[in-house]
Amino acid sequence: MAGLAVGCGARLWLARQRAAEAGRLAEAAVRAELAPAADLLAATLAAGAGPRESAEVVGRSLDGAVAERLRQVAAELRLGAEPALVWPRLAALPGAEGLARCLERAGISGVPAVESVARIAAELRAEHGRAVAARARRAGVLVTLPLSACFLPAFLILGVAPVLIGLAGGLLGRN
Repeated sequence: MAGLAVGCGARLWLARQRAAEAGRLAEAAVRAELAPAADLLAATLAAGAGPRESAEVVGRSLDGAVAERLRQVAAELRLGAEPALVWPRLAALPGAEGLARCLERAGISGVPAVESVARIAAELRAEHGRAVAARARRAGVLVTLPLSACFLPAFLILGVAPVLIGLAGGLLGRN
C-alpha cells in the first residue's frame, strides 16, 4: 500500500513539474517573439502607419502567439471595436503590458507612439538578452554537476585515500 501511495504521489508530482516546465517554455517563447515584434511595430509606426495598421502588418509578417494576437487585435479594430477593449488582449501575453498600453493610448488619443514603442522594444530586447545570459550561466553550472560527480570520487580514491592510508599506517606503526 505504501509503495502504491508513493508511486501515485510521484506521478502527480512529475505531472505538475512537466506542466510547470511547459508553461515556463511557452512564456519564454512568447517573450522571445515579443522583442522583434515590438521592433517591427516601432518601424511601421515610424513609417507613418497607425496602431491598427502596424498591428496588422506585423501580425502578417511574423509567426507565433504574438503575431496571432496582433492579427486578432487588428481584425477587431478594423471591424470597429474600441481600442480600450481590444488592446488588453495583447496585454494578456507575458511581457506585453507596456506595449499594449502604449498602442492603446495611441489608438484612443491619436498621439504618435513611435518613441515610446521604440523604447519599449529596446527594453524588451535587453530583457530577452538578460534572460538568455541567465540561462547560459545556469547551463554552465549544470554542466559541472556530472563532472563533479565523476571526478570528485576519483580524486578521493586516487589522491586522498592513499595519503590517508599512508598516514594511518605510519601512526599505527606499520610501514
